[in-house]
Amino acid sequence: MASPIRLVVGLGNPGAQYAATRHNAGFWLVERYAETRRVALRDDRSFHGIVGKDGPRWLLMPDTFMNRSGLAVGALARFYKILPDEILVAHDELDLDAGTIKLKLGGGIAGHNGLRDIAAVLGTPQFWRLRVGIGHPRTLGLQQPVVDFVLHPPRRDEQKAIDEALERGMDVLPALFEGDAEAAMMALHTKVG
Repeated sequence: MASPIRLVVGLGNPGAQYAATRHNAGFWLVERYAETRRVALRDDRSFHGIVGKDGPRWLLMPDTFMNRSGLAVGALARFYKILPDEILVAHDELDLDAGTIKLKLGGGIAGHNGLRDIAAVLGTPQFWRLRVGIGHPRTLGLQQPVVDFVLHPPRRDEQKAIDEALERGMDVLPALFEGDAEAAMMALHTKVG
């Protein structure tokens, strides 16, 4: 058994102009969870983000920009003595197609500035990641630069696939809260049909 997840972090960029962009897929998960569980989210300057509490679990959406996400994660984790392996970071993943969602502990950062900053602040990459596939412009046959791609909204079909993946992610959160990462990974990584 893994440690139960005590902090769910959704990565994204603050501001209405970024709300619908691919880079905010992590925010979308936290917002869905909060809405489903009727958790109030509030701006908390001491933790540099939008914060909510659901029983023993914290929800966090950093209000720093992506490349400073560690500031918020580190502040809340230090204050509540939350260990890195008790943290789940939901984020957009270029290396996965839209509609794919995967869970892993630790590993590389694949050029993701939010993950890089969190790992630097925590002093370790050994935190859980819920990787929400958004596709890659090259895989999709686009000449669009990656930075431009992630800062634009997905096409309608991509958004539908991402929404379905987020629902699957929501379905495994109870297992992660119980420390059963193996069951969560089996549910997310096993092909059905």
